[in-house]
Amino acid sequence: MNGFTKYILRQLIVGMILVTSGLTCIIWLSQSLRFIEMIVNRGLSGGKFVYLTVLLLPNFLVIVLPIALFTVIVFTYSKLITDRELVVMRAAGLSQFALAKPALILALIVMVIGYALNLQLVPQSYKKFRELQWDIRYNYSHILLREGAFNPVTDDITVYVRQRTKEGQLLGLMVHDQRDKARPFTLMAEKGAMVNTKEGARVVMFNGNRQSVDKKSNKLSILYFDRYVFDLSSSTKNVGERFREPRERSLDELFNIRQAEPTMNDKEFGKFIVEGHKRLTSPLSAIGFTLIGLACLVSSSFSRRTQTRQVILAISIMVALQGGALGMENLIAKNLDLVPLLYALAMVPIVFGYAVLVTNQRHRPPSTETISA
Repeated sequence: MNGFTKYILRQLIVGMILVTSGLTCIIWLSQSLRFIEMIVNRGLSGGKFVYLTVLLLPNFLVIVLPIALFTVIVFTYSKLITDRELVVMRAAGLSQFALAKPALILALIVMVIGYALNLQLVPQSYKKFRELQWDIRYNYSHILLREGAFNPVTDDITVYVRQRTKEGQLLGLMVHDQRDKARPFTLMAEKGAMVNTKEGARVVMFNGNRQSVDKKSNKLSILYFDRYVFDLSSSTKNVGERFREPRERSLDELFNIRQAEPTMNDKEFGKFIVEGHKRLTSPLSAIGFTLIGLACLVSSSFSRRTQTRQVILAISIMVALQGGALGMENLIAKNLDLVPLLYALAMVPIVFGYAVLVTNQRHRPPSTETISA
């Protein structure tokens, strides 16, 4: 690796780290705001909140890395053109591929990282994220019942607590249960406590009454009790019964989903197959985006007058490719005969960019306009 390659590669790596970190932090912050409700209503600790959101980072990196790579390459090579450094390198006898070599090295590294994320880290981390999220939502031992407020435990259960003691005792309890729409009821008790058992969360209530109204006769019935156990988890699913999404499955599971889920409809089946092929093709976008950027900048005449047009052209092609990939997924999920389009969309920018570099491989001495610009 010569000095020119090391010099450019160093700039690309530094820029890649900065841009990737910035974009990841922005996306992570915006997505983590969705889970603030779990801290307020579910009593989620700060450590578990951070762990929950960190599990989403591999999902972000799969999208961020190719875009960050393209941004850094366009910015760095554009700056080298503006500072006339590429003109000097070409005048020193460096070929098109010699100038493009640092970007291609970094693109190969990003592609390998992309495959590692897609094939290993993303399904494992997202599976853990979904299991933890499911447990927080449906394991009611996490619930923080706020004092003096009506706490919506589920869509059908509301709990009011007048006061919580330091020992965890609940004073002035009221529970409204409308899971049975035909026979809703309300529980009121002087005190109680939340208990977590093997069967699920329970609220043990003392010295209270159970009130219900017959909707047909509008007759109120009241049952007084000394001790009453209210089951919070009787209407919830077991965590082990949770249906796993495509992103949680391994590549082998995705391509053999029909055996694992024989009752799945064709629309859902298509989503799993598309997810499997997307994991194989999406890391190739690192090479494709890189070659598009290089084809527009390195293969040019290095003129400042056309530099802005070249940058805009590269960005436009990248946005079109990214938008096309997103729009194509839903279309292919409905018609799996179109799966080859995913591979075609991944390979077209690679072939196009390589062809442009080869076509302009012949050394062209910089024009008078280029040197004096």
